[in-house]
Amino acid sequence: MHSNPMKHGHEPYEIAVIHGGPGAPGTVTELAKQLSHKHGVLEPLQTAMSIEGQINELKAMLKKHANMPLTLIGHSWGAWLAFMFTSRYPKYVKKLILVSSGPFEEHYSRFIMSTRLERLGESGRQEYLHLSTSMNDPAVRNKNNVFARFGKLMSYADSFDMESMWKINPEHCHDCYNLNKRVWEEADYLRRSKKLLRMGKEIHCPVIAIHGDYDPHPYEGVREPLSQIMENFRFILLENCGHYPWLERYASEEFYQALEEELD
Repeated sequence: MHSNPMKHGHEPYEIAVIHGGPGAPGTVTELAKQLSHKHGVLEPLQTAMSIEGQINELKAMLKKHANMPLTLIGHSWGAWLAFMFTSRYPKYVKKLILVSSGPFEEHYSRFIMSTRLERLGESGRQEYLHLSTSMNDPAVRNKNNVFARFGKLMSYADSFDMESMWKINPEHCHDCYNLNKRVWEEADYLRRSKKLLRMGKEIHCPVIAIHGDYDPHPYEGVREPLSQIMENFRFILLENCGHYPWLERYASEEFYQALEEELD
């Protein structure tokens, strides 16, 4: 069993990298390892079945292992979790970096899936239908495998030119499918009710959003809402870059450069 949080580099741990999903532990390991050449980095793995649970879990891990206040880097769903955490515990966080965040207002999310399906081509769309049906089929026992395959299929659609594929950490994925379903239902409600965006009013540290121009999660859905409610917000758009900037052939170098500038 891997320790949780996973630790990269040496103490003091002044950075934590938060994975997406919800329920995709291991997807940011490559990013955490790369940053650990210069910094001490924690990679907390979220196992709780609710947003409240995940916030509490993160708080406990950071309190025990991190040198606070720290820099939080959240990817995808992890960007929302880091955002909610910072809103709740502003004293813990000195800088918040949102990488490939989901859009903060619902109307921006309308075309995410249709964009993906368009990019997948005929065989990809067939696989999408097969996996979606399997995830909703009570007779299918091991939904975690199906969920992981679904995640990989979406990653191909989400990427401009991926050099390598992330790996989900199976030891921390006992019930990733149900975790994703439950936490996402709550998160979806928070966005629709605008409660998610309003949490930003409690965040006063510098916030930087980094986003690829090819990501189906439209960057306008991060840049526009946040620039309206935050006084200390900056936005960086990467060209020829999808949802996993550190794995992108044409954008990873620029991504790491932007990140290092923020971390120094």
